[in-house]
Amino acid sequence: MKVLVVNGSPHLHGCTDRALTEVEETLSRCGIDTERINIGNKDIRGCIACNFCRSHGKCVFNDIVNQVSPRLAEADGIVVGSPTYYSCASGQVRSFLDRLFYSTSGSIDKTMKVGAAVVSSRRAGSTSVFDEINKYFTISSMPIVSSTYWNEVHGFEAADVEKDAEGLQTMRNLGRNMAFLVKAIAAAKSKEGLPSQERGAFTSFPDGK
Repeated sequence: MKVLVVNGSPHLHGCTDRALTEVEETLSRCGIDTERINIGNKDIRGCIACNFCRSHGKCVFNDIVNQVSPRLAEADGIVVGSPTYYSCASGQVRSFLDRLFYSTSGSIDKTMKVGAAVVSSRRAGSTSVFDEINKYFTISSMPIVSSTYWNEVHGFEAADVEKDAEGLQTMRNLGRNMAFLVKAIAAAKSKEGLPSQERGAFTSFPDGK
């Protein structure tokens, strides 16, 4: 069993990394493998709605998004970490998730892959980032992993996060909850398979009514 861990901060050893490391170590202790993917210092284009992916099964921009797609297909879950910039996720995170989820919408069944958002901030704005990331999961039949508080840590640099005892506790509980859900879903899937998904209806109101 494996979980992808995406760091969307340009600071590879900053606050977001410190939070994600706590989750990774907890998952490992619970028997879940992890793979770290750092995207915060990558040049990631936003989606241009060209629909190249619809006919080719991958994004027109052959970058980190296309590299991660097959790993997502094999993974049981994904953790996406982001710093807070003007109460939003980093630009890399938003472009990455837009293109990853859209370009794989027809090629990767994300049903029951678990998802979690991890957010860092100095003081405030983090809950809107938390909400922003979670919406990618809720539109994809992916259960969201919760913890004993919102999945966030606080600090200006990694050393500050060490003082955020509750934040690090939240990360450990998140790791345990994610491991439990991954194992529980795998057990149910082996007995019953995945729940069926209806896809026929597409409401667009083309008649204007």
